[in-house]
Amino acid sequence: MLRLSLCLLFLAGCSTQPPNIIYILADDLGYGELGIYGQEIIHTPHIDRLANGGLRFTQHYSGSPVCAPSRCTLLTGLHTGHCQVRDNYELGGFADSTERGQLPLAPETFTLGRMLQHAGYATAIIGKWGLGGPGSTGMPNLQGFDFFYGYLDQKQAHNHYPSHLWRNTAWDTLANGYFHPHQRFDGPDPDDPAAYARYKGVDYAPDLMVHEAEMFIRANADKPFFLYLPHTVPHLALQVPDEELNRYDGLVEESPYNGSRNYLPHIRPQSAYAGMITRMDAHVGQLVDLLEELGLTGRTLIFFSSDNGPTYVGGVDIQQFNSSGGLRGGKGEVYEGGIRVPMIATWPGQIVPGTKTDHVSAFWDVMPTLADITGVELPVKSNGTSFLPVLLGQTPPAPSEMYWEYHGRRWGGAQAARIGDWKGVRLGGHETAKAPVEVYDLSRDPAETTNMAAEHPDIAAQLLAIMHSRSPSDIPRWNFAR
Repeated sequence: MLRLSLCLLFLAGCSTQPPNIIYILADDLGYGELGIYGQEIIHTPHIDRLANGGLRFTQHYSGSPVCAPSRCTLLTGLHTGHCQVRDNYELGGFADSTERGQLPLAPETFTLGRMLQHAGYATAIIGKWGLGGPGSTGMPNLQGFDFFYGYLDQKQAHNHYPSHLWRNTAWDTLANGYFHPHQRFDGPDPDDPAAYARYKGVDYAPDLMVHEAEMFIRANADKPFFLYLPHTVPHLALQVPDEELNRYDGLVEESPYNGSRNYLPHIRPQSAYAGMITRMDAHVGQLVDLLEELGLTGRTLIFFSSDNGPTYVGGVDIQQFNSSGGLRGGKGEVYEGGIRVPMIATWPGQIVPGTKTDHVSAFWDVMPTLADITGVELPVKSNGTSFLPVLLGQTPPAPSEMYWEYHGRRWGGAQAARIGDWKGVRLGGHETAKAPVEVYDLSRDPAETTNMAAEHPDIAAQLLAIMHSRSPSDIPRWNFAR
């Protein structure tokens, strides 16, 4: 019925061609770091305009509180209880000579890219990959993407002035040379701007990648295309062209950051962080303007989201920016601040402008949604449920199963699940089967301040049952005690 109704919509628009699809994924952008989500310091006029022209989700979730598994859930339609990559799994090192990337996707994994290739789309990923390094089975061109430009290894993406990016399977040398993305300040005067010149370069990777995105759109303007654009900011290090810093004169409180052990020093760390987001916002504006120039606006569905919550290291004052939007926690946590993310969808003629939804959705819902839009029958099982009715202003479906796990050592293993308004969090599950489940009522307590497990043992048991329903991982450390 959904596909029939959508076909009628295409016919009513005098076109049988399915829409172009652009999925923009920010990196470590918090729930509260866009103006449309309440941000009061950082300028994001283009993304805000995108939201005002479409639909804003208030309860959308990333796949994980960290990078690689979140991207795996998006591309495979499986949450971290079933997908291949359930945490960051680093191979090699930071140096160019030791670049090996992360745990690769298995050969012939059914990805969003592969699904849309089958539907007749030209497919590209431009940005950060993180699901397989050079020469591995996880290379984007082996996983459903006709074109790739960007970072294969997410460790390399800690530097926005890298020595190289990758064009498909070929090394693309940039004008920056190599320097390590984690250094302490090494200069006589921390208040001297010239002392920080060694921590930046000539070719700013985000600028190069948006240029490649524009070229891909131009080259495929006469056929349906899927552009997956996993942007690399505001993930640290703090690096942005100097002209962005002046926008924040007098708007932020800051002092030089010396790098400590985390990422790179910066003389104006808060201005740099805000400037990185504003630069990304301008890139979004460039793409929207290009679609209008080419007459593609009405034929293009755009999504904008983030892979997890805001960072907690590297010189950024996320309290000053209210980066989590009042939610608890941030990156690396399964509390709301780590996994609830901005989500915007715009599709002129189909999505009503200036609308908002509280439908509960997550990354693993994107694959079945795009399958409905393009008429693809999924040949694999997904944990997701299509939210196409939400986009079209129809009756929302029941939410899909909401489950997350994370294996960072900080928590001794962490799990989360959601049923209706009830959220469960379980920490320390690697060590003991008796790790308790915390229970929160998100309808009354979105900041997760009051654990109600004692008052609702039945709800705690239901949430624990979802946690226990995960499939075992082939990686031993990605399993929990039972």
